[in-house]
Order: sequence, then structure tokens, then C-alpha cells
Amino acid sequence: MKKTILLTGANGHLGKAILQELHETSYEIRALIMPQDHATDDSHVHYYKGDVLEPDSLLPFFANLQDKEVYLLHAAGIVDIQRKVSTKLYDVNVLGTKTMLQFAKQYHIKRFLYTSSVHAIPEKTYPQIITEVHHFDASLVKGGYAKTKALASQLVMDEVANGLDAVIVHPSGILGPYGTKNNYLVQMISDYLEGKLPAGVSGGYDFVDVRDVAKGCIAALEHGEKGDCYILSNQYYKISDILDITASLCGKDALFMLPMWVAKAFAPIISGYAKLRHQRPLYTPYSLYTLASNVRFSHEHATTQLDYQPRSMKDTLRATIAWYQSRQVHEL
Repeated sequence: MKKTILLTGANGHLGKAILQELHETSYEIRALIMPQDHATDDSHVHYYKGDVLEPDSLLPFFANLQDKEVYLLHAAGIVDIQRKVSTKLYDVNVLGTKTMLQFAKQYHIKRFLYTSSVHAIPEKTYPQIITEVHHFDASLVKGGYAKTKALASQLVMDEVANGLDAVIVHPSGILGPYGTKNNYLVQMISDYLEGKLPAGVSGGYDFVDVRDVAKGCIAALEHGEKGDCYILSNQYYKISDILDITASLCGKDALFMLPMWVAKAFAPIISGYAKLRHQRPLYTPYSLYTLASNVRFSHEHATTQLDYQPRSMKDTLRATIAWYQSRQVHEL
């Protein structure tokens, strides 16, 4: 029986990395992209255009699946660094996931994989280690993105309780090649390389290579336990570490780092100024909160169960810079 993977969010940062990893497999690949997006010239992939908020547009994506062993990998979503849940954020991340779950049941998908986020997991006080949970509550997490990911993750777990074979992965902060400025971390690196980043900030996060997350997604799809969750993280890095490594790889000068209290004091002004110029701010009150929070995530469960092995940040940044240069940033 032919094995087929249906991938949503195929033109996203993670989606592109997953497609690269799937090239090494024997799966038949169907990739869903937005109606306005352009399909990559790739003989290994069958592209379909559709919107997770318009179920009728998804019918061709799910057509003619008889006599196939079908896996659905739902990677479509919106990342946001604002405190509130916007209508679009809720619709795409929550209602879009609900729609995909309905299709998974209707078409008897063998396994559903949802790419959630570590933000869906409640934060613990420092220095406690944050590990996987199997019940999600939006009231226990902060920020619009985190709340929508928690809500969507619980929708998946509810369907598991009803018999659906599904697994959830929780990536931390994704960096690496194949990204665009739609990814905030890629935006930070590209702005720095272009000389558009005036200063960094103190604080940090758990940053992980998109290629390692892609490998983890496929491993969870193939070998994960039904109803289980897997944190796909790496380790904590200061923002100054990220920028210093980037500087050493490019021969650029190190940036001045703003103390967190200064950044927090000016974040509302920076955000307001960016909105006036129709730009997306890197530093918002919520993003700064995140950079100062406890992000001691453990990927031990994924390492034990899925042989998940994240690579060094220097390798990640070297590949990110090479991708940036090959795309001549203006195309990002």
C-alpha cells in the first residue's frame, strides 16, 4: 500500500524543511500552500492550493486517497508576539486545526501530527525543568500565540480520547535555513546582517535548528506513541550569544546589548513607531517577557523515544547565513 503524507503549511519555514527531509523517504508527498503562494519546482512534491479556513478549498488535497496509507502533518499556523489573541490568530491556529482534525476523521487518516509549540506548555518557576504535558489550558499560558497553541493542542488530545491516532510536537524557537522574514528570529539575523538592527537585548531563549525539528516531526509521525507529546528543543542561548556567533562567522562588529529594563521601558514606543511605518517590531512587551522567562525545556523524551539529536548553534547560524546570502535577502 502506497504511503502518502499530506503536509499543510508547506511554504512555511518548518514546512520547507520537512519537505527537504521527506526527499530522503519513499512517501508520496502532497503539500498544501495558500492560494496566493507559488509552488516550488519540485518533482518529488504534488502541490495543492487551499486555505484551512475554507474547507471546500481543501477537497482536492484530500481527493483520491483510496488504497493509500495516509498521514497528515499539520504545520500550518501563524506565529505572533503580541499579548492578545487576534481574530486571525485564533481562526488560523485554532479553527484551522479543528478543520484539519475533521478531515482526518472523515478520510480515515492513519496518523495525525500536530506541530504545536513549547509556548502551549505552562511555564514553571526558575530553575525548574519544563517537560511535556498531556492536557492543555489556555488560561495557564501567556500571550496570544501561546493561548491559541494550547487551545489547538487540547483539540487534538480530545480527538485522541475519541480514538484518533495523533501525536503532538512542541518546537522551541526555530532558526535555520529555508526561512524568510516572516520568522522573527530569521528577521533578527537578517536585520543584523543588513545593519538594520541598532541593538540587541539581554535575555535569551531555547533556539533550535529547523532541520532538527523537521527530522523530529517525521520521527514522531513514524515512531511516536499515540496520544504522546514531544518537546523538540535544543538549549538556552543568550541573544548576545546568537549575535556574537553570527558576527564571528561574518566578520561583523558586535552589537551593543540593551539591558532588559531599558528594552521593556521603550518597547511600547518601539511597537507604536513600527506600526506607524507599517513594519513588524522585533521587540514587543510580550517578546521581551518571553526572553526573560524560564525556558529550561527538556527534549529528553524525544531523544529517548525518537533519537532526536539537535545540532550546535554554530552549525545552525552558518547554514542560516549561507541561506540568507544565497537568497540575496531582498527575496526573503
